[in-house]
Amino acid sequence: MKLALLGFGTVGQGICEILLKKKDYLKKKYDFDFNIVAVADFVNGNVYNPDGLDIPFILEQAKAKKKFTKDVVDWDNIKLIKECNADVLCELTFTDLNTGGPAIEHCKAALESGKHVVTSNKGPAALKYPEMKKLADKNGVQFLIEGTVCAGTPVINLIDGPLAGCVISKICGILNGTTNYMLSEMEKGMDYDEVLKVAQELGYAEADPTGDVEGYDARGKVTILANIVMGASLEISDVSCEGITKITSDDIKKAKEQNARWKLIGTVEKKDGKVTGSVAPEMIDLSHPLAGVMGATNALTFSTDLLGDVTIVGPGAGKIETGFSILTDILSIHRSK
Repeated sequence: MKLALLGFGTVGQGICEILLKKKDYLKKKYDFDFNIVAVADFVNGNVYNPDGLDIPFILEQAKAKKKFTKDVVDWDNIKLIKECNADVLCELTFTDLNTGGPAIEHCKAALESGKHVVTSNKGPAALKYPEMKKLADKNGVQFLIEGTVCAGTPVINLIDGPLAGCVISKICGILNGTTNYMLSEMEKGMDYDEVLKVAQELGYAEADPTGDVEGYDARGKVTILANIVMGASLEISDVSCEGITKITSDDIKKAKEQNARWKLIGTVEKKDGKVTGSVAPEMIDLSHPLAGVMGATNALTFSTDLLGDVTIVGPGAGKIETGFSILTDILSIHRSK
């Protein structure tokens, strides 16, 4: 399988490290061989070799924050996508939940040229999933997005795999690790402003934390789940959204007194054929599985007709964790051949 990577930051480097480390295992276990033939990055440059790039070398250059010097091409991203001989495009550029950024055009170009797309980028998945799926089907390829919701923790693949055959009426859970970390620390006595500063110092929160603390990141993920799992056609603006900025120390104390704790909960529910989505802080009783999920961890509870409630807990971010989500989708394409 020939792979092209668009974006060579945390996730792009993560999937490369996984593929190099597990090369022999993947061959033995799944009869999976690969070549990474193209990499595009706005910092390092664009490189292409139809026979396969020297991945250890470009990893070394990227980590040293140097421009690529081997197999360099002067093609822009769209030309690289269309002209390269890759079977699969891994779209790993920055997420823009307002416009989708260039990622939407990247995915379209790949699908239209008969290439599968695997992405951890929430933009195309949240804003244009029905369009992308239709385009993929038309061209006989796949558009896979496991990494867009909870990094490598299986959510979308869970529905198509182990939960296949169950009707899912509701999904609710912790979809943002930053806010979950902040609420966990506030329980220990820190106030909001103090814990936000610590979260930024640890790298959990960005310099501009709006996307996390106002719930926008979780809203994008709720939209994706609604449209994929429930077959809805929700826009991001259809999902009501409230973040954690108004949660005070008094609120935390009140929850403790009621044997509960605050969580920022994203919810998708189907009732009478109508699908709704929301993001809001909720007081969760300590007896609920989600209440025990602390720190920068994600968790989702699926309400099913055959199994009742099923909860999955795991990491929602990280280089290797998100890289793993790309690997699972690549292997899914490989096994479907």
